[in-house]
Formats: sequence, C-alpha cells, structure tokens
Amino acid sequence: MPNDRPNSWDRRAEAHTLYGFTDLPTIAARGTVVVERGEGPYIVDTEGRRYLDANSGLWNMVAGFDNPVLAKAASDQYAKLGGYHAFFGRMSDQTVMLSEKLVELSPFDRGRVFYTNSGSEANDTLVKMLWFLAGAEGQPQRRKIITRTGGYHGVTAVSASMTGKPYNSVFGLPMPGFIHVGCPHYWRFGQEGETEAQFTTRLAQELEATILAEGPDTIAAFVAEPVMGAGGVIPPSAGYFQAIQPILKRHGIPLISDEVICGFGRTGAMWGCETYDFVPDAIIASKALTAGYFPMGAVILGPELSDRIHTASEAIEEFPHGFTASGHPVGCAIALASIGLIEGGLGENVRALTPAFEAGLARLAEHPNIGEWRGKGLMGALEAVQDKATKTPFAGNLSVSERIANACTDHGLICRPLGQSIVLCPPFICTEAHLEEMFGKLEDALKQVFAEVA
Repeated sequence: MPNDRPNSWDRRAEAHTLYGFTDLPTIAARGTVVVERGEGPYIVDTEGRRYLDANSGLWNMVAGFDNPVLAKAASDQYAKLGGYHAFFGRMSDQTVMLSEKLVELSPFDRGRVFYTNSGSEANDTLVKMLWFLAGAEGQPQRRKIITRTGGYHGVTAVSASMTGKPYNSVFGLPMPGFIHVGCPHYWRFGQEGETEAQFTTRLAQELEATILAEGPDTIAAFVAEPVMGAGGVIPPSAGYFQAIQPILKRHGIPLISDEVICGFGRTGAMWGCETYDFVPDAIIASKALTAGYFPMGAVILGPELSDRIHTASEAIEEFPHGFTASGHPVGCAIALASIGLIEGGLGENVRALTPAFEAGLARLAEHPNIGEWRGKGLMGALEAVQDKATKTPFAGNLSVSERIANACTDHGLICRPLGQSIVLCPPFICTEAHLEEMFGKLEDALKQVFAEVA
C-alpha cells in the first residue's frame, strides 16, 4: 500500500515526478519504491526493504550497485579532470583510450567511435549519419530505415520511430520512412506445420520483398538487436542473420547491430553479433558500457562506414553533430574500468552461470501457465499463457505479468513485466545462490498469481 505518512518518500515522488514506462494503477495501489542504496546485486529502499534486482537496474548495472572499482574510477577522474567535451579538435585522454579499446573489442579490424549520452541518442545519431552520407554521396532519396516489429531502439523521435511498438502511436509515430518487418519469434509467429527453418526463410523472403517494394536505393539501413530485449527477450530463429545478411549485401544496405542490451557480455560473448555469428557494418552500444555508472552511448563504425563518413565530413570540413557531454572524461574512465571488469572475470561468470540460469527457466516453464521459456546468456523470459496447448494469452485486463512482478516485489525480488512475459537479466556479479534465490521467489509469485487468475 502507498505510504500515507505526510512527506513520505513515495508521497514526495508522486507529487513532483512524472513517471516514464510505469503502470500508474500499480503506483496508485502500491506507492513508489524509492531506492536509497545498493549492496552488490541488491537494492535497499528508504523503508529498509532489501530486493534482489534481477533486472540489473535496467539491463545495465551488471557490476552491481556499489562496485568499488567503478566508484574509484569515477572519483579519480573527477579529481583529475571532472568534465570536458569532444568538439573543435579537443577531447580527453580517457576518450582517446576508450575509442581505441572499443575498436579493439569490436569485430572490425579498424573503425571510429562517436559518443552520445544514451542508446536512444546513439541510434538517433546513426540515422543522422546515414542521412548525411546519402546526401553527400548523391543519393538523397536513401533515407528509409528498416527494423522489426517488437524491436526496441529508443525514445527520441527518430529512435522511437525505429522501435516497433504500438505505444508510440500516441506520439504520432513512427515518422514516414521507418518500416517494420516481421518479428523473428518462431514460437509465437510460426505458422501451423511450419518448421523453424521454413519460418526463417519466410522472414528473409518478406524482408527482400519489402526492400524491392520500397526500392533498394531508398533504404539507408536495416537495424536489429541480436536478441530483442524490450520486445520480451526474443532470440532470433535459427539461421536468421545468415539468411538476411546476403540479401542486405546484395542490395547495398548496411546491417546495424543494436547492442545496447546485448553488448559487453550479456549473451555470453562480448557482442551479440558474435553469439549469432555475423559481422555488422556498425554497432550501437550503451548500458553495460559503463555498467550503469554514467549515462553514455556509442556508435562504433566499421571500416567502410567510417571511411565514407570521414570523406563526406572532409568535403564540408566537419560532421555537424554532437552533444555537450559526448566523450565525457569521467564516463570514459568508468567505461574503461567496466570493460576491465568484464574482461577480468564478469564475462566468464556469465558463461559459467548460463547453464544454471537456463535450467531454472526450464524448470519454471513446466508450469501449465508458462507457454515458453527463452533466452541467451544471462537474459531470459517466461511467457504466461492461459492455455499452453493453444498458446492463448491471458486477457489483457488481468494484467498478469504486472501482477507477477508486483508479487515478486513483495517477496523481495525485482523483475520486469513485458507484455505477457516476465523478464530476467541479473547482474553479472551474481552467484548460483543468487540465482536460486531469484527462481525461488519467482516461483512463489507465479504460484500465487496463477492461483488467482487461472
């Protein structure tokens, strides 16, 4: 229940803060959880309640909520150079070192990095880069961006147009020229009698038909998450990227890997594109880049796009785009420390925990009201269904996933409702004991809610 004490934290939050992506009936009924401090993978609220955060904050706090290495990196850099920009031929030494490191980590033998403050801004920047390039190379009509239904790419006007979610219609989005093709979720969208291989072939054929219908010379890029994150943790159908990449190459369309969630180890490899064995033309990064300790995003350009954009910029003497905090020295110092932690053991811990994580998901998926478990690395989802045999979802007005998430909160566990799914993406610092706690509390919540609605 909401805290009705005068001047309580949740009353103050309600009075002065506009909530984003928040179920307002839940706030009205339960109040706001105001977080005071972190303890490893746990958060502690202002009432002293402790929660295991199986969401890693928002996919990003992979090193936990009070990591001393990241705190020291920030403190040391603040004492040395507390802020600077990356305009006018000036940038910090930390920015230079991070760019070198990101290109080294990338699947590219060379390239360039452009910094933003978020993944949304990175996707927005990428589109501006492609539009700039099209005009500079005498193809001003090449402006259309293809993404997938259910994919998530951000909240700016451009990145929200890329996002294949129906809620963006309240903003009058997507803008013209943003095209959404089929979601590669075989369990949900495969046709009766269709094998997974046939499903993949059908999606590839749909993509090519869309390209031909729109005109190949009007399309600037195809942008895809290796695993759809905010779409409900949807790995691609088998062979998906191997089926679509030749089509894109044939029509001269860049393939951009949106690694905002997948990047820096979440899928078990450094990049999701490595997990699914494809090399994109550019990578969009954020979230685990700084382990959530500083707002930062990056566009990592492969050699071809890097060369072409550099040539186009030289022709007009600059690339006319940037942000005040792009390449912030403190953010870059934290990012270098975060990457050091991932390379120094956290990435290996993801791989070591993955079998136990998958086994826990599979065990809970035996419940008659869980239709599917899915995931890759330390990102997974359980899809709630009213009828398992027919894959029939619960009625929307039952708010089943929201109720499960609320019940989890009552048990001291933070997880995320997405559509009819419950999403788990625990921090990389977790142990098997943390996973056991997570699945135990989630199981209790599932039993409670399904007993109420099934």
